Amino acid sequence: MTARTVTHATFVIEREYAHPPAKVFAAYADPKQKSKWFGGPPEWNSTHTLHFRIGGKEVSSGGSPGGVVHKMSGEYWDIIENERIVMSYELHLDATRISVSLGTTQFEASGKGTKLVYTEQGAYLDGYDDAGQREHGTRILLGQLETFLNT
Repeated sequence: MTARTVTHATFVIEREYAHPPAKVFAAYADPKQKSKWFGGPPEWNSTHTLHFRIGGKEVSSGGSPGGVVHKMSGEYWDIIENERIVMSYELHLDATRISVSLGTTQFEASGKGTKLVYTEQGAYLDGYDDAGQREHGTRILLGQLETFLNT
C-alpha cells in the first residue's frame, strides 16, 4: 500500500502591472484573452475552456506530445468585477490528483496601474507537489500575464 500524505501551505504573490484593473481583470475573465497567457509552453498540446461566472468551471489541460498530461479543473466561488476572484481547483498529472487549492486574486488600483495580490491555500497530496513548486509555477503564469498585457 502506498503511504498517503498531505501537506498544507499558503503562499502570497504581489505583482504590479502598468495597466488599469479593468484590463488586468479582463485578461482573467475573457476566455479568448485568458487562453493566450494561461497555460504551458507553446509546444504543448493544450485545451482551455472557461465559463467565467460564480459557479462556472474552468479546465486547462496540456502536455508535450506523448508526455504526461497536466490538468487543472476549477470552479469560481466569488467574483467582484475588477476587484476579486475566488476559485478552487484541483491539479492532476495524468489520472493522479496532486493537489487541491483555494486561490484568491485581488486587483487594486495603484497609480496608473494595478497591484495584483494572489493568495493560495493548498493541500498538496502524496509528495507530488508542494507550495514552493506551485508558487514558482504561478510566478511564471503571472509573468506570462504581464507579457500578454504588454502586447
